Amino acid sequence: MHLYSLPSDVFLVIRRKKTTIFTDCKDSATVLELKKIVEGITKIPPADQRLYTTNSAIMEDSKTLQDYGFNATTSKAQNPTSIGLTFKLSSGEFEDLELCPYSTPPELPDVMKSQDANGQEQAS
Repeated sequence: MHLYSLPSDVFLVIRRKKTTIFTDCKDSATVLELKKIVEGITKIPPADQRLYTTNSAIMEDSKTLQDYGFNATTSKAQNPTSIGLTFKLSSGEFEDLELCPYSTPPELPDVMKSQDANGQEQAS
């Protein structure tokens, strides 16, 4: 009996400026395959895309997500791995990597705040 690991799903958040793309693919998928997924959403061809690891290193088309340490353990649905995305400008240069911070939700109105730790109204 031979034991081998089956490809597993990797959950990713691909971010560019104010755009966020949530996707999943197999850990055996190449960076080029991931760029083709992005192309399906953005209509930007893979040659005009650049993907970046969490430490801002440029990802190579021929490497797999697994090569970058992305697997089912490190990239879960509830905690996806963040990847940066830039596009090629008309000058032929790639734009700078820019990730806008996520917005924070507004504070809850007073009527929705609980009166004590367990959310029960206090008797007077």
